[in-house]
Amino acid sequence: MSLLRRLSSVLVTGGAGFIGTNFIKYLFRRQDFFGRVINIDALTYAGNLFNLKDIDHDFGGSRYFFEKADICDRAAVEGIFDKYEIDTVVHFAAESHVDRSILGPEAFVRTNIFGTFTLLDIARGRWDGQDGVLFHHVSTDEVYGSLDLDGRFSEDSAYRPRSPYSASKAASDHLAMAYYHTYHLPVTLSNCTNNYGPYQFPEKLIPLMIMNMKEGKSLPIYGDGKNVRDWLFVDDHSSAIWAILTAGVTGEKYNIGGENEWENRKIVTALCEITAAALGRPSDELVRLMTFVKDRPGHDRRYAVDCQKIQNELGWRRQVDIHQGLIRTVSWYLNNAEWIAHIRSGEYREWIEQNYARR
Repeated sequence: MSLLRRLSSVLVTGGAGFIGTNFIKYLFRRQDFFGRVINIDALTYAGNLFNLKDIDHDFGGSRYFFEKADICDRAAVEGIFDKYEIDTVVHFAAESHVDRSILGPEAFVRTNIFGTFTLLDIARGRWDGQDGVLFHHVSTDEVYGSLDLDGRFSEDSAYRPRSPYSASKAASDHLAMAYYHTYHLPVTLSNCTNNYGPYQFPEKLIPLMIMNMKEGKSLPIYGDGKNVRDWLFVDDHSSAIWAILTAGVTGEKYNIGGENEWENRKIVTALCEITAAALGRPSDELVRLMTFVKDRPGHDRRYAVDCQKIQNELGWRRQVDIHQGLIRTVSWYLNNAEWIAHIRSGEYREWIEQNYARR
């Protein structure tokens, strides 16, 4: 794809988190990206600079810069915009775990709504009348609510969020588009399905299951396990965002899906088979660890998006099928014990013990 928009000074919010980390790595793998990346992250429990030590080693001080800051801190973010002459924002930073939003919604309202407002408002002030700038807001398919067995969400589907997390993301989506329509801020927006892959914090389904399988712990699955999610390999998500950044139309939103719909219990069964093979153990031994636990409040039954728009208009296609992606993901977690030990040494362990041990 020929580049219609050049990216010179890219601010990646939440770049030490799961998707932000993979996106930064993706940018530096591209031979047609010549700009610099400024990673801003508050380094809360899920942010980990250990993820990016290779990028810092190879590009730190020349094309990669890290700034520890809270996106709600207006003075700090304004200073970063001015220091690096930001022309592109890729906004990943968010509180993202539904369970955490049920237990403590205030942090989600603060970061996901007020933090997004702060970034938008600063960009509006700094970019007034400037060409070649773009604010890309990364969101979730959960803003659309729950589906039955049929149909898919389109970009025109109504918003029906059902958890504090999805409600806060819905509000941030509306703010982003309001800044486009009201102030003519160049904004694009994407709503993606469930991401998986390396560096995902192990409160999420796939890495939690892999770790528990390795350690012989129970595999907790909510409800009857028939909730359906569409799984998107994180590198495919990164390539979709690149397509939007370089050729997307301002004021437009794009659904990004993996076209891999699986029931939770079936994805865990597949993980049992792949992980057992990698560990040289019988798959039945791991399947027996599956445990169905009390369903969480407001648990959406099914998510699925129609991603024809980004396919037809920007030429994007996902490249990684679910089987290949799961094999790559299992291999990464089984071969990165140092990373796992590092992240499990802090707040995550305390939270898991408080909220999952009783199950």
